[in-house]
Amino acid sequence: VLFFLMLLSSIVPSHPDTILLLGIPGLEEVQFWIAFPFCILYVIAVLGNMTILFVIKTEPSLHQPMYLFLAMLAVTDLVLSTSTLPKMLGIFWLSFKTIDFHACLAQMFFIHAFSTVESGVLMAMALDRYVAICYPLQHSTILSLPVIVKLGSLVLLRGVLLISPESFLASRLRFCNHIIAHSYCEHMAVVKLACGSAKVNAIYGLFVAFLVVGLDVFLISVSYAMILRAVLRLPSDEARHKAFGTCASHICVILSFYVPALFTFLTHRFGHGVPHHVHIMVAILYLLVPPTLNPIVYGVKTKQIRVRVIRMFHISK
Repeated sequence: VLFFLMLLSSIVPSHPDTILLLGIPGLEEVQFWIAFPFCILYVIAVLGNMTILFVIKTEPSLHQPMYLFLAMLAVTDLVLSTSTLPKMLGIFWLSFKTIDFHACLAQMFFIHAFSTVESGVLMAMALDRYVAICYPLQHSTILSLPVIVKLGSLVLLRGVLLISPESFLASRLRFCNHIIAHSYCEHMAVVKLACGSAKVNAIYGLFVAFLVVGLDVFLISVSYAMILRAVLRLPSDEARHKAFGTCASHICVILSFYVPALFTFLTHRFGHGVPHHVHIMVAILYLLVPPTLNPIVYGVKTKQIRVRVIRMFHISK
């Protein structure tokens, strides 16, 4: 990806060699201390998602659609958090504020491509739950291993194909500035460094965001509406309560991803009255909170994973 972006950007001679990331403008005095909770969240995200991947890989009984989608989500979360947090901590703690221009474009690509992938995986997990609850006898037939592989490949391919033009368009801009008032290379933050008009970049960014979020949120909403309808028909109060609890936790995870993402995206374009440090803090949490919450919620709520993790700790002791 880095070589590809270097090749594209070489077409346009006017770009800075390095980009200066300011961190959190307005909170320079305290961002050193703010970095500590961010670091804790990152460590929890890495350990939690790696544990999920290890458990699913080593436990043959977990090689089922739900857990394979959960493994995809864990990989996506690791890429999302690792593509930003190490550099961010370098900015906050060591004042390493410069980043190579091509590395900045690569970071931008990974952030937006894997955010798109995460949205697709959440949508696929919602569809899996819908099939499992509403068509339990046909679940293994409808979502067989080849179907899961194809669905996962399509989700990844969609992210790469939709974000590659965004990176290509950004690499062809002529830049007059090299200072980004942000903690990482977000698409619109990079585009705002351009000398002239960047309407094509802004329009394409809007198109991708509304296409991905609109389609995925619609399918997730329909899936959970059908799930809730099926749950309400359950004869047992205990079964209904358990199903509602599971659905509620999953919906909270989904909202923790989409709400900050939409806030960050729309603030760049329309939220001129939002304080800049608030925007950046939400943008950082958007890349940190879902990777931290996902392994905790799905791990705790999934009995097979919870039992396997407890067993691992007992064996290690």
